[in-house]
Amino acid sequence: MKEIMLNVNGNEHTLQVKPWATLLDVIREDIGLTGAKEGCGEGECGACTVIMDGVAVNACLILAVEANGKHITTIEGLADGEKLHPIQQAFVDIGGLQCGFCTPGMILSAKILLDKNQDPTDEEIRKGLEGNFCRCTGYTKIIQSIKAAAQMLKEGR
Repeated sequence: MKEIMLNVNGNEHTLQVKPWATLLDVIREDIGLTGAKEGCGEGECGACTVIMDGVAVNACLILAVEANGKHITTIEGLADGEKLHPIQQAFVDIGGLQCGFCTPGMILSAKILLDKNQDPTDEEIRKGLEGNFCRCTGYTKIIQSIKAAAQMLKEGR
């Protein structure tokens, strides 16, 4: 066992982890945040996406010990209490989700994109979502949701 410290959604967690435990395992099983999902376990689907020190990463590919001392944001950390983040709200309003399995990864990847580019084109959104796979949609509503979120953010909502 190895002791690590993670700052997850603004809360510090000191944990004893097995050296082979993934960040995804620790977030889900030890911390109890289940928004990030294990889809493929190979970093191909994006269901496990979290933001680590400002970068979208596949939590299934990162050992928890590698994340020691890092700041992690999960889908649960975007909302402000009961008030959804504008990206989350846009996905609800526009229907950018269906089964919801990929949605946390899509939203967190969109957040990184919109933090850098407040007015992305459809092509820039597609590029920003690379590595996130949705089995339910044709991505049209996802792209529309991100464009709506960009507008909401510009308006300060």
